[in-house]
Amino acid sequence: MTVGALTRDTMPTHEGDLSIEGHGFEPIPESSRYGSVARVFTVWFTPNLVPAAFFIGTLVAADFLGLGFLTSLLAIVVGNVVGSIVVGALAIMGPRTGMAQMPLARLAYGKSIVVPGLLNWLSCIGWDGINSIFGATALSILTPLPFVVSLLIIVVLQAALGVVGYEAIHLFEKYMAIVLAVMFAILTVVIIGKASTGMARTDALSGLDDLGAFITYVAIVASFVLAWALYASDYTRYLPPTASRSRVFLWTVLGLSISAAWIEILGVMVADQSTASASGTINTILGGGLVGSLAMLAIVVGTVAVNAMNDYTGSLSLQAAGIHVKRVYSALVVAALGFLFTLYLNSGDFAEKFENYLLFIAYWIAPWAAVVLVDWWLRRGSTDVSGLSRFASLASGWWALASLIIGFAVSLPFQQSTLGFDFMNAGYPVNTIATNSLHGADLGFEVGFVVAAALYWLGAKAGLVDTLKKA
Repeated sequence: MTVGALTRDTMPTHEGDLSIEGHGFEPIPESSRYGSVARVFTVWFTPNLVPAAFFIGTLVAADFLGLGFLTSLLAIVVGNVVGSIVVGALAIMGPRTGMAQMPLARLAYGKSIVVPGLLNWLSCIGWDGINSIFGATALSILTPLPFVVSLLIIVVLQAALGVVGYEAIHLFEKYMAIVLAVMFAILTVVIIGKASTGMARTDALSGLDDLGAFITYVAIVASFVLAWALYASDYTRYLPPTASRSRVFLWTVLGLSISAAWIEILGVMVADQSTASASGTINTILGGGLVGSLAMLAIVVGTVAVNAMNDYTGSLSLQAAGIHVKRVYSALVVAALGFLFTLYLNSGDFAEKFENYLLFIAYWIAPWAAVVLVDWWLRRGSTDVSGLSRFASLASGWWALASLIIGFAVSLPFQQSTLGFDFMNAGYPVNTIATNSLHGADLGFEVGFVVAAALYWLGAKAGLVDTLKKA
């Protein structure tokens, strides 16, 4: 394969076409659309069958939550449904416009897309690092390879998928959905047999304190699937414009919520037995052997599946921010930086870093999504996206960015923890409402979403939205 072949503007033409996708973030022509809507389910089902979801389940035993088994189940259902509904609403934009999610957000954000575009690029690198911790650990348990070598193998595999692009990712997720579903079904049976204490656990708190812990856990669960909002139309943009919007929405919601909830519930079942990394805990509980090896293999496959999507979406987000770099090279950069971030995460205090990262994601993504959805509603889902590829011709989009920032800022007092920093103990009473008035309940992403949506809508009515004027 020559360098020229890697960089020309090629696109897959049918299911199973593994030509390297040189096409970037520009709209996919209607004549080049293809694919079955059913694949939307598998592309969202497979990447959530990962230890990160299992780890979220084990958090219920943490001191600041202390949730019982039944309360945890309810929080998991609510959190996953809420988060995945937002992703589903965004995913339907792909067939309508032929555009990936962050590039399409130029409709609302204009030139100010630079800020959320770069934030999402960094988020993709962050998710690479988090998932790779589990995957490399699992491969090291499965083989005599040291952690760094195991990590390198995973990064190479995910980067290869990310470089080939859209069709390779869809194909991999489709077949690995079957493989991983079988593997995790076996693991589920084994874990249920060892989960008697976890399933009997009751709430450690009571009254409003217990409700506050429940709401915070809903926020943590929702943030895991809400993070996919930034990826949503990336994996539906090649679908024909006639693709059923209701089916795209439904398959997205079901794929995300079923898979994430499944693995999170497994984590809840054995939360009281969690003493190491998620991969290590799973291996210990399963007792090693054949079943333990099967689990480690599933974790490795799942890590490659999810990180390939991070690399692909990260490459598109960097282009959306106005950075002139070929998509294939950008995908390689995301994978390489994810490798380095994994080494940082592996240096210590991973549990705290992971929890804070999840909450940070919810805090800025919620107002970002609110602006995009309100803008789409104001346009009635009908717009010309042909000019979005030319950064210089974009409007400023200043009110969209202002709505995001203000929504984020207003959400600070409602956050249980703020950007991973304990402002209360440091003497800065920023998150006073969540701490003093809401019994620790984290309503940060709900408040951020509502405030940003209201501001953007009011600004549009007042004529402040310059991107709507140019539509």
